[in-house]
Amino acid sequence: MSQADRADQANRATGAAQAAGAGVAGAAGAEALPGGRERVALDGLAGWRRSHGCGQVSAAQIGEPVVVCGWVHARRDHGGLIFVDLRDRTGLLQVVLRSDESQAAHARGEQLRSEFVMAARGPVRRRDPGDVNPSVPNGDIEVAAQELRVLNSALPPPFPIEEQSEVDEQVRLRRRVHDLRRPPLQRALEVRHRLLQSFRRALSDEGFLEIETPMLAKATPEGARDFLVPSRLQPGAFYALPQSPQLMKQLLMISGFDRYFQIARCFRDEDQRADRQLEFSQVDLEMSFVGVDEVLALLEMLTARTCSEACGVELPRPFPRLSYGEAMARYGSDRPDTRIELELLDFTELFAHSEFRAFRSAVEAGGAVKCLPVPAANSITRGDVDRLTTFVQSELSAAGLAWVRIAADGAWQSPIAKFLSEQERAAMSQAAATLGAGPGALLLFQAGPAARVNAVLARLRSDLGQRLGRVQPREWDPLLLTGFPLFERGEDGALTYVHMPFVAPMEEDIPLLHEGGDPLRIRSTHYDVVLNGVELGSGSLRNHRSDVQRRILAILGYGKSEMEARFGFLLNALESGAPPHGGFAYGFDRIVMLMAGADNLRDVIAFPKTQRGQDLLMGAPSEAAAAQLSELGLQLPAPPPADPADGA
Repeated sequence: MSQADRADQANRATGAAQAAGAGVAGAAGAEALPGGRERVALDGLAGWRRSHGCGQVSAAQIGEPVVVCGWVHARRDHGGLIFVDLRDRTGLLQVVLRSDESQAAHARGEQLRSEFVMAARGPVRRRDPGDVNPSVPNGDIEVAAQELRVLNSALPPPFPIEEQSEVDEQVRLRRRVHDLRRPPLQRALEVRHRLLQSFRRALSDEGFLEIETPMLAKATPEGARDFLVPSRLQPGAFYALPQSPQLMKQLLMISGFDRYFQIARCFRDEDQRADRQLEFSQVDLEMSFVGVDEVLALLEMLTARTCSEACGVELPRPFPRLSYGEAMARYGSDRPDTRIELELLDFTELFAHSEFRAFRSAVEAGGAVKCLPVPAANSITRGDVDRLTTFVQSELSAAGLAWVRIAADGAWQSPIAKFLSEQERAAMSQAAATLGAGPGALLLFQAGPAARVNAVLARLRSDLGQRLGRVQPREWDPLLLTGFPLFERGEDGALTYVHMPFVAPMEEDIPLLHEGGDPLRIRSTHYDVVLNGVELGSGSLRNHRSDVQRRILAILGYGKSEMEARFGFLLNALESGAPPHGGFAYGFDRIVMLMAGADNLRDVIAFPKTQRGQDLLMGAPSEAAAAQLSELGLQLPAPPPADPADGA
């Protein structure tokens, strides 16, 4: 007996009694809706069981009775003939209501409106050749409804439930229940599910154990502000929501669980972007007795396998490797899309003693002078350059944008040309020519702090490369980044960590940690996985020696007492016999975003936050009741007095 036959047998076993009961319940359920409309009488589902999803019904079921349920996507009334496009997560299905075949079902169909919830029972039949809809996978069949039940009514949706919907994102997030019915979001969440299961299978196959770590933990420095949770049982004390399970997974390695993973929820109180959320998911893993190469081999296999298995995406292997230094020199970014055929040039040394004061002063201040050569840039007008200048000033905090256009005869056309010596122009022309930037090229310059110079030119490289079509045709561009520094100078000039304070240095650089060594020369074991210019995640080997960890914390400015107060539990654990270990954390939402073809993390998360960190659907964050604050021992500052001018 087929699935449909079993469902039909169960449905018919209670058919007459349920039909009578539904009529009584429906009549009793009539009530007014907002706006003065009357709710239609509703039926129950009792006794009926869905036999197929809408998208699962196909020509293979022709002649079989089916029961299908879903939302009314569209309704077309032709008098004695009503067509309903019924929608559920699996797809669309046409349901036909004919007054000459079932007057009762047709009468109920007249009450249907957009997004009503309904169930229909009847045989599957082939559509007439002229009625076939080739845009729908099952557009050659339909269900001839003999019975129809209206399971719930609905207010008109705030926007069309369609593939493309030009709706303000604030409206979409406020009405997320409707937004999640749209096919792109449903597909994205299916991709998310498949990737989750694929990661679990792949890591389990490699001998990893899935172990959960606490959500309420101790605040530790990991690069962003913590979300703090007050403790009722310990007044005045706070938990921190984990920015990552970093220290916990290290403790698991020390405890002998040599291969760990989890799909971890992480929380970081930081400014929002299209690829960042306050709460997000990581595929978090850690391994013992490994070096960098073993971890990178696993990451390459894991990334390629999950993308292939879950999404049919075949990433080219082996993944190219690039050092951090080379990436910053050539692309200005540690997550470059190397398909873009534009590269940077560094002229810092050239201008160290230049007469052009604007560039020389940047070098004297410890900054950099770099150039983005754009070959064959005749389509970029002077107006375009002015708009680029305004963009980098307003969006990227740059002081401006110096430029040079190389004419057909090799002459330089630029407001800064008169400040440059013949030797400087010749050196720059020669360097630009090695990247194909001869006559007809546009040279864009930045001078200032190296981080800002790289950020500005990297952004221009990406934008102009896309605009000018200077992108290699391959669809996927995986990359492994290695050789990051361990320390850097912060904005205040003090030494700080590049990624986090638990990253292990390269073994040969450990002597530089001691007195007389130069911390800025120390290379770390950090590595990143990048795909199409998006950082999928990062990791490193960890400090398994307590003396190395203590020395790093001391360089970062932690005194002995503070070191023990904040990290004593980790330092004590390292001294109990810690194995060499290392790991990685995939930004899972970013992988889903790439595999689903979305442009924004909010389109691959069921209930995301806005750029201001708000949940518009639930109205969070919201004020807490005074009793709750009192119980936690918290007192909020009084609001500022009202300005009399506000009431004027």
